[in-house]
Amino acid sequence: MKQRGRHRRRRRGRALRAFLSGTALALTAAATMISVSQATVTDDGPGDLKPLTASAETGKLRLTENRVPQASLDRLAAGMGRPVGVGAVLGAADRTLRDAVDCSPAERGALPVSPVASRAYCWNTDDTEGWQPGAVTTSGDADDDGVWGSNRVILSGWSRSGGPAADRGLARVGFVNAGNLNHLTYTWALLALPVDEGRDYRGLVSHVSGMVWYQDKLLVTADDGDRSALYVYDMNRVQRATVVGDAVGRVPGGWSAHGYRFVLPAIGSYALSGDSDAPHPATVSLDRSTVPDSLVAGEWTLDDADRDARLWRYPFSTVPGHEGLLATNATGRVRASEAFETKVTGVRGVLSYGARWYVTRAAGPDDRRGTLWRQDAGRRDDTADGSEADGSGAAACGAEETHSCWSPQTESLSYWEATGEVWTQSGRTLFALPLASIDRTTG
Repeated sequence: MKQRGRHRRRRRGRALRAFLSGTALALTAAATMISVSQATVTDDGPGDLKPLTASAETGKLRLTENRVPQASLDRLAAGMGRPVGVGAVLGAADRTLRDAVDCSPAERGALPVSPVASRAYCWNTDDTEGWQPGAVTTSGDADDDGVWGSNRVILSGWSRSGGPAADRGLARVGFVNAGNLNHLTYTWALLALPVDEGRDYRGLVSHVSGMVWYQDKLLVTADDGDRSALYVYDMNRVQRATVVGDAVGRVPGGWSAHGYRFVLPAIGSYALSGDSDAPHPATVSLDRSTVPDSLVAGEWTLDDADRDARLWRYPFSTVPGHEGLLATNATGRVRASEAFETKVTGVRGVLSYGARWYVTRAAGPDDRRGTLWRQDAGRRDDTADGSEADGSGAAACGAEETHSCWSPQTESLSYWEATGEVWTQSGRTLFALPLASIDRTTG
């Protein structure tokens, strides 16, 4: 029976790969209808990244670490019950992501034309209606072997965009059991902030546009209107809700998490230290090619922005007892170890690995597709004829060889080093593709 089951999974895997290839061909045909005027990105390329070294610029990127007092976390745990870990959440995964063959044509339209997705899934309509998708991170970020305990996991961030005004902006994370890539199951956990010294909690009201799971910490971007840049969650401190209801926090009879069975209360945050021009890190990713590992960050920009977008990185701490957190000095300050400007407009996701940076551009108002640019960090490679080569590239597709070949809106990129795949999502479509294929098509 095991043998037949394995063969069945292999056949399904081959069928899915063939289906994705066929989808890519169909999207390529559709891309021939995209006019040059629709490809608003500078198709000549944005060139290299420009290093930022002046203290007046890098100083704006400083963060200050703030920790929730341990007494508050202990009080909350005493009231809610002993925290659980990732395994317990995955054990309750009772929803199933649809394979690409079961996605609608509109959902498959979120897949890139080039490079081609190697895996694709779609979220269920009934529990994503009124929610805006955001960042993706995986157990490949959490641990370099790609596994958390015995589990392969994908985390997907969402924020409430519809519903009653009281619910608007609530943030949640989908915990996806990725142990069997032919059958992904998931459940939800609400993101929260402890209040009243741990006697209660409130929901995080923020769009989860960036998220990185590193060691036992989950760092989430914040746009809740104050100086907070990132919130920090402990993956060993997931709490169980005891009351099923729409309320958030302590209620008569127990604890409620907007109808979800799990809630993640923040254990700390990082606040902007710079002046009013300090950029919020709207997108983040992990880079394991640096020493130490680093958090890559970028700010979002509009198509018609009057200045270049800033990209930068923070080193992770190597101090015992500070695992999963950013490196700080004696006063709790975090300094960027590297910073650049990019001429890519409409910046959304950013990824860095080795000497290369990858920046996604959202589809413009007149575009149907976005762009994924590869940029070098302030260096140019000589060409065979001795001239200097432009240190950037993007895939070309369609009859007009436009660079608008990417997904319309991918807010973050996550590189699973152990498998060589980059994971992201656009709309209700979650997909992955090899980093090597990105390099081949953007080289």
